[in-house]
Amino acid sequence: MQNALEGKTGIIFGVANKRSIAWGCARSLSQAGMRLALTYAGERMEKGVRTLAEELPNSIVLPCDVTKPAEVEAVFEELGSEFGQLDTLVHAIAYANRDDLQGAFRDTSRDGYMIAQEVSAYSLMALARQALPLMEGRDGSIITMTYLGSERVIPNYNVMGVAKAALEAGVRYLASDLGPHGVRVNAISAGPLRTLSASGVKDFGSIIDHIAEVAPLRRNITTEDVGNACLFLASPASRSITGTTLFVDAGFHIMGA
Repeated sequence: MQNALEGKTGIIFGVANKRSIAWGCARSLSQAGMRLALTYAGERMEKGVRTLAEELPNSIVLPCDVTKPAEVEAVFEELGSEFGQLDTLVHAIAYANRDDLQGAFRDTSRDGYMIAQEVSAYSLMALARQALPLMEGRDGSIITMTYLGSERVIPNYNVMGVAKAALEAGVRYLASDLGPHGVRVNAISAGPLRTLSASGVKDFGSIIDHIAEVAPLRRNITTEDVGNACLFLASPASRSITGTTLFVDAGFHIMGA
């Protein structure tokens, strides 16, 4: 799909490092010709994101902590000034307290539950609301990242599984809400990858090993696999697909265990 997105613009929330799913998406979209904006949350992340952005032609880097409404508004104001319009938004943000990703789900604190929901699920709606004026009528595409823990019990995934379930419901409601405005909304349910966020899940390595043993394709996935799926959902090839969760997990989701 070389040059399939020439002249298009996009913004990606959630790039952390070269192992992150968001970076796989950024590379695929950029290689197809899309001009991108990358965001970072907090000064600690800024240098790494700017270094990565140097590999993406004509990209820009903007600060955005999705728990701060003023920063969310500001990033889209800047996008409007720099890009003029927006074709794709990639939401690859999730967070839960490390203590809530081990032990019993019933022990999740109220504050832990609320922060997981705010960052991992509500933020999609907040970003979509701000993006709509730039995306309306452009056959735009909003893409978010989820995981099988939204519909099955995954050991230690706990509160994040509940947040991902809310995220997927949000995808369906946003798809209905934004469809008349010419914007599609979909999710990619990626198999587990050794990312920064996954490192907080207790015994994550055993999950990776199990999937490689029992998935129909007998292997784990790569960030490139997810990036290619993101490219498809951002391209005209998927213009009639919305409200859908696309599994990119070597087929593991069809298995009983």
